[in-house]
Amino acid sequence: MKNNRYIAIMAGGVGSRFWPSSTEERPKQFLDILNSGKSLLRITYERCLQLVPSDHVLIVTNKQYKNLVQEDLPELPSINILCEPSRNNTAPCIAFTALHLAAQDDNAVFAVLPSDHVIEKEKAYVDRLTEAFEAAEKEEAIVTLGIQPTRPDTGYGYIKKGERSGDKFRVEAFKEKPDSDTAMLYYLSGDYLWNAGMFVWSVSTIVNAFKRYEPQIIETLSEDLSAFGTEREQNYIDRVYPLTKAISVDYAILERAEKVYTIPADIGWSDLGTWNSLHAFLEKDTHGNVIQANKHHIDKVTDSLIVAQKERTIVIKGLENFIVVDEPGALLIYPKDQEQEIKQVVKSLKQSE
Repeated sequence: MKNNRYIAIMAGGVGSRFWPSSTEERPKQFLDILNSGKSLLRITYERCLQLVPSDHVLIVTNKQYKNLVQEDLPELPSINILCEPSRNNTAPCIAFTALHLAAQDDNAVFAVLPSDHVIEKEKAYVDRLTEAFEAAEKEEAIVTLGIQPTRPDTGYGYIKKGERSGDKFRVEAFKEKPDSDTAMLYYLSGDYLWNAGMFVWSVSTIVNAFKRYEPQIIETLSEDLSAFGTEREQNYIDRVYPLTKAISVDYAILERAEKVYTIPADIGWSDLGTWNSLHAFLEKDTHGNVIQANKHHIDKVTDSLIVAQKERTIVIKGLENFIVVDEPGALLIYPKDQEQEIKQVVKSLKQSE
């Protein structure tokens, strides 16, 4: 393992599409969604240890989740938990991470990875990320992993491949989530990859990109560079971070940068963004059901996802293509094919409180 390589795991999201299990108080990255005995964050952290030593892993999260991170990863030094005081989207938190790393290693190269994705082919994943690190070390370029599509999915953004350069391709364009017809065209063309939100760059590359494309963010955070890596860092960030422009790194940097490469990756990836995606990912019984419940009697139920509290006895009959999630404070029973409505329903419930 090279000692200038680091990984920043983004763990500040709310995960509202996994309501009622995922809440603002305990989002999905801190939950055992896979029923494996480990949270998604824990699984991601352990996977990263194949690439970098434990003290080179940073968790970037919202300040309110610091205790949850420490519960999940008690061996992680407190200084490796970077806490955002406000939700300003991904660009400011990546700039914050870059400046934090620059204070301790100005030759650092770091990967930015989501905390809540599933990777089935871990060796291929490690190999592709190693290639990305090597590419980012050789030149001032942004490198992203592009997932080889397995279907014409409308739920993901896409990366259009350009000219080939060894095992990587120049990124010709980033595309927003398409409609079904466009997704089919992307899939059949073979020229597009799914954008999984996995990026690798050197500290100097990403800082220079901010200086060129979003100077307000980097200038605001750079008011006192001597604070980074010290006991003063959190108080300093609490003061200046909320003043930064709220924008995603995709819009701020990726779609505007000139030298961006993608490495196609067949790694058994799923973003587990919705209950439907969890149902599709997990092993099903002979009736197409995924059932996470200790005590249950299920009759004439097909193609459904049922998640229940361990102490609860569940009796269900006559459901087809439904999501059923039982939590202490809420019960969700919703058609799978209308799942996209759940986020808005939850928003309406909060507004009526």
